[in-house]
Amino acid sequence: MTDENLPKIREMLSKEIQTAKEISFLAHKELRGGEKRMVNSQIKSLKGSLKRMGQNVSSEMNKVPMTRPLISEKPVEVEEEVEVKSEQSKGALKLERETFKRLLKKEKKVEKKKTIKPSKYVKLANNLFSGKSIALLKKGKFRKLKRDLLQANMQVLPKSYVSVIFLTTVLSIIFGIFALLFFLFFNVGAQLPIITLVKESLIKRLLKVFWILFVIPLVTFLFMYFYPSMEKKSIGNKINQELPFATIHMASISGSMIDPSKIFHIIISTGEYRYLQKEFIKLLNEMNVFGHDLVTALRKQAFNSPSRKLSDLFNGIATTITSGGDLPGFFEKRANTLLFDYRLEREKYTKSAETFMDIYISVVIAAPMILMLLLMMMRVSGLGISLSVPMITLIMVLGVSLINIVFLVFLQLRQPEG
Repeated sequence: MTDENLPKIREMLSKEIQTAKEISFLAHKELRGGEKRMVNSQIKSLKGSLKRMGQNVSSEMNKVPMTRPLISEKPVEVEEEVEVKSEQSKGALKLERETFKRLLKKEKKVEKKKTIKPSKYVKLANNLFSGKSIALLKKGKFRKLKRDLLQANMQVLPKSYVSVIFLTTVLSIIFGIFALLFFLFFNVGAQLPIITLVKESLIKRLLKVFWILFVIPLVTFLFMYFYPSMEKKSIGNKINQELPFATIHMASISGSMIDPSKIFHIIISTGEYRYLQKEFIKLLNEMNVFGHDLVTALRKQAFNSPSRKLSDLFNGIATTITSGGDLPGFFEKRANTLLFDYRLEREKYTKSAETFMDIYISVVIAAPMILMLLLMMMRVSGLGISLSVPMITLIMVLGVSLINIVFLVFLQLRQPEG
């Protein structure tokens, strides 16, 4: 070998120096969490590259004949070539550093905190009943309500919601008293004048309408108590509609062997799953805010999830990670199962819609006509209850309207999300 090896050796030594500087730059950078793991992986890769370059330099050095003067015929050109390549290497290193810094800034980007202030009604309820609410909650009362509030993603504290229940019930009692007084002295009819004075005795009238004072507060309390449970069920159904497609998405992401916790970051960033997004944010908060590991966070969110299917998915992911199983294979099989259930529910909804269409035609069209004929015959013959024509018309209109509302509400509740 001749002195032609010298430029190559200089270039290799220059690269070794730049690599060593890069390792030193990364090693002295203060990082934490996922950033630290990423940087450690890069340092390990650079060390391996530095070791290989050292071996190559040693090999080239052995090829240089030491018995001849190390003088190149064109030293100036070689030095210029080495300087050019060195400048190119520095430029590439600078570009890598800038790219790395941008990545770190992107990961460290923090969104502005959003503070949700309670409404004036909630403030009033807390001022009046917070002491009583806290005492009841400490005694173990409203335990199911607390869990329903958490699963329904209702952004209100249990003590505040219990206080709202008490305040609303008190207001309904006041409303019930006014309603009782009104119906105690007035009648509401279908003919003009609609409101008339009561002609029967006060005691007899009181026996007919006293139930208003108890029914209105009781219905109000029960509705407020069970509302979080109804909201939880509604959110659970909507999550079940999104889950098959989100699981397919997660299966494709996990195939790249990415960190399992990053899968939920990616799903959230798509913004395609409105209700699942909230559950995944809660999962990430368990890790980032409370410091739990992924498996513990999955177990906890499985317990607090409003959807049974999502709970099974979280538990399955936790079990697969703990046992070292095939996560992409798990997602693929679970996606197929959820997609099959989704299609089955769609088919059941179509069949039930057809059945209720037949019932609707029978109840809303045929039944009112038959009932009106019966009432008219009873009026003409004088048998049974004798109602005026306006009263019969009002009964038919109200009856048909009520039946239509019931059918529409039922179909809306049964309808799966698109």
